[in-house]
Amino acid sequence: MDSAPSKQYSDDVSLVMVLLDTNPFFWGGENTTTKVSFSNFLNHVISFLNSVLLLNQLNQVVIIATGYNSCDYIFDSSTSESLNVSSGNGKMPALCSKMLQKLEEFVIRDEQLSKENSPSGIVSSLLSGSLSLALCYIQKVLRSGRLHPNPRGSPDGPEQYVGVMNAIFSAQRSMVPIDSCIVGVQHSAFLQQASYITGGVYLKPPQLDGLFQYLSTVFATDLHSRSFLQLPKPVGVDFRASSVFGQANPEVKLPTDRKRKAIDLNTAYN
Repeated sequence: MDSAPSKQYSDDVSLVMVLLDTNPFFWGGENTTTKVSFSNFLNHVISFLNSVLLLNQLNQVVIIATGYNSCDYIFDSSTSESLNVSSGNGKMPALCSKMLQKLEEFVIRDEQLSKENSPSGIVSSLLSGSLSLALCYIQKVLRSGRLHPNPRGSPDGPEQYVGVMNAIFSAQRSMVPIDSCIVGVQHSAFLQQASYITGGVYLKPPQLDGLFQYLSTVFATDLHSRSFLQLPKPVGVDFRASSVFGQANPEVKLPTDRKRKAIDLNTAYN
């Protein structure tokens, strides 16, 4: 008996990789920068994911939880464990219940990793690691066609700059757009660059009460629809390069302002 054909992706079929920031220092810390609670945020995200799956029966959603010590896959709509069946109590589908259970287990594991070494100051999420996991999954799908992995944003971590930029350039070479939805007070220079370089959407919703509307009308659009839709674009992009010491150039330049200066190599070291 012939094996079942693998899913083939086109511009009207989407594989949506969701990097879910679970950093407790961002959501529940004293210096929190968002006005929406994590539980309310999850309600919007789950509704958004359901809308993506309803738009096309071939669409797929994968969620990667991003903590401050680790990152991991917590949900894949293509696996047999993610079938949308009743949980038995009539209150919550098994799909949602399973995802929330894995999310809770991930948060507990991530917190246990830092019990011995308590973090101090602003703790950034492991964005470079979750971006790499997402790109590895996408490459596996593009190359093999099979969909079985092995397995908001907190402040940017300058020590992750090289890793994040490597992931961004890998996504650009693979023509994978990176969309960014910012629910905190501050913008993310890393995600601004990621969305601009890869041709994705960067949006900081002004009204978080209508978050689901932004997710379903902007981020749920497939590549084919984006060719004729007018999606939001950032006014400016922060192209500052962070170092491991947290230093950066003072200017914030627009894409049209970027210029290269020629250097005479014969006199540069004289």
